[in-house]
Amino acid sequence: MYFTLFITVIVTAIVLVVGAYVVAKLIGPRSYNKVKGEPYESGIPTRGSSWIPVSIGFYLFAILFLMFDVETVFLYPWAVVVREFGAWAMASIGFFLLVLVFGLAYAWRKGALEWK
Repeated sequence: MYFTLFITVIVTAIVLVVGAYVVAKLIGPRSYNKVKGEPYESGIPTRGSSWIPVSIGFYLFAILFLMFDVETVFLYPWAVVVREFGAWAMASIGFFLLVLVFGLAYAWRKGALEWK
């Protein structure tokens, strides 16, 4: 049963991707010139280098936010089925939250949440 479902999903994905590509080629614009190949940035040409140094703190903060945000999303399915599983569900989510708290404490202690 699952193998059939897997094959169906794969075939559907391939058909949709190929179909979108074919439709884009059929109805897409066909005029190509040098101006269309240039990067577009609000119509204003850039002055100087576009490669400016950015603090790694922004990336670290964003990754930590995504990590804790995605882990928080996992709480919803658990809340839906918690009554069906009883004490086992409470123990598992307790462990999950404990790992989250330790991860947050580690990031906090390392200074990852401070803007410098």
